[in-house]
Amino acid sequence: MTEPLTAEQLAAIGWTGRHGITDSGREFHYYRKTADDRILFGGYDAIYHRGGRIRPAQDQRDESFERLADHFYSTFPSLQGHPFSHRWGGMIDMSTQLVAFHGAAKKRTVAYSAGYTGLGVAATRFGAETMLDFLDSVDHGETERTRLRMSRRLPVPIPPEPLAYPLIQTMRRAVAASDANGGKDGLLLRLAGMFGVGFDS
Repeated sequence: MTEPLTAEQLAAIGWTGRHGITDSGREFHYYRKTADDRILFGGYDAIYHRGGRIRPAQDQRDESFERLADHFYSTFPSLQGHPFSHRWGGMIDMSTQLVAFHGAAKKRTVAYSAGYTGLGVAATRFGAETMLDFLDSVDHGETERTRLRMSRRLPVPIPPEPLAYPLIQTMRRAVAASDANGGKDGLLLRLAGMFGVGFDS
């Protein structure tokens, strides 16, 4: 997150409204303007660590922050050198379809919603409503939400280690190549799509 920007700086980059922004890459960035006119800039650098281990040191990855700062200044060249005040990171929940999935178990006494892949801020409300629908469906039947494909089909599972790490790295390279090629998928991504593994969120 940047230090606050002046009205002149914001006008120079054409961001005078309160809207949020995202780009169209699969490895996308998101931008938000705060109430005190800072720019929150994040996304892109989703890292999978070998073995799927989660360690506190992985939440604060200097290489990711440096890459995001470089992308920020490339996006807004007139803000080159404008300082950042905060940085943070952390794990994201991921599914192979890159969107959340929902369901119920134990005769619909337990509901779940997972796999938001970093896109949960707005979508978790929908997920919560879908879980409540599942729990209520025992007495009141199905709803539009519980009939959705994302509520009836689990994503293809991520394979266990030691297969997961090399497979994920291969797919990340394929996604980066697609982004560099204007979103045109290579054979690997097209083949993955045929098996229900998606890379469009």
